[in-house]
Amino acid sequence: MSDMLDCTDPTDRSNAIAAAVRAVEGGSVIVLPTDTLYGVGADAFSPSAVTGVLAAKGRGRDMPVPVLVGSWQTIEGLVSYVTPPTRALIEAFWPGGLTLIVEHAPSLAWDLGDARGTVGIRMPLHPVALELLERTGPMAVSSANRTSMPPATTAQQAYDQLGESVSVYLDGGPVPIGKPSTIVDLTGDVPRLVREGAVTLAQLTEVVGVVETR
Repeated sequence: MSDMLDCTDPTDRSNAIAAAVRAVEGGSVIVLPTDTLYGVGADAFSPSAVTGVLAAKGRGRDMPVPVLVGSWQTIEGLVSYVTPPTRALIEAFWPGGLTLIVEHAPSLAWDLGDARGTVGIRMPLHPVALELLERTGPMAVSSANRTSMPPATTAQQAYDQLGESVSVYLDGGPVPIGKPSTIVDLTGDVPRLVREGAVTLAQLTEVVGVVETR
């Protein structure tokens, strides 16, 4: 049976996060609040756990799972080289609603789907998510909804779609933003906007100049 754990009360939050950490370490799938939407996630370095995330969403390997990190420094160990545009965007928008697609370090032993050597990485601006990620390390996290269904902005909405496929639900109340993160692909010569969301195209161009939109 799934556990719905309250993180809105500081007294309860510590115990709730500890339970979620145990679930992640045990290879289970959990739901957590972020600044943009609720996410469904698991240990990024456990292929079976990532498969559980994809199964919960009803999603195939052709749509790889992004990764959430708890600090700026974490990306240094996940990519071969942090380019100047990548660093500029990190400094401007992390923690926050910007996912960066980069080439991951070839030595990493993970399987996030058919990512072809790339990974989408984000540092969320939410105290529950950050406290969890500080203890678990990088997590493979996608929006907490069944594929093609509306994304969840509350823990209950996530449960209504994902049900018992998730071990622990961390209820942090309604999310602050309520829209998906913006996604920028940094694997080419010029940053390319994949999806506009919480961060606008105008904000991106203020930081890195030209951003392709095709």
